[in-house]
Amino acid sequence: ALIPKRPAPLLITGAAVEEMSTGSVIVDLAAEAGGNCELSEPGRTVTRHGVVIHAPLNVPSMMPLHASQMYSRNITNLLTHLMQDGNLNLDFDDEITGGCCITHQGKVVHGPTQALLEEGAAQS
Repeated sequence: ALIPKRPAPLLITGAAVEEMSTGSVIVDLAAEAGGNCELSEPGRTVTRHGVVIHAPLNVPSMMPLHASQMYSRNITNLLTHLMQDGNLNLDFDDEITGGCCITHQGKVVHGPTQALLEEGAAQS
């Protein structure tokens, strides 16, 4: 779980790791942004409470083919979601469509972006 330009959300606490079975493995793919596991050490593999914690950095560069395949699959799935009976269907009430679209027909339709624009205009 990772949101670009934000610290990674903490999903696995140190206490949770301590409760895991010896020999368990965690692969923290958000290590560059602080990690999803409290005990991750970015760029290192460590063992804590018998649990191996891998926290590799820049994983996409280690697997460019797979990263490209995943990206293309995501784009294909998005386009499939947006198409209905061979036509583009922009339902802005749909969580996926509404979250992806910033502007439509000359208007900002993305709520968070609109709020930032209004906030900026109020500060001017």
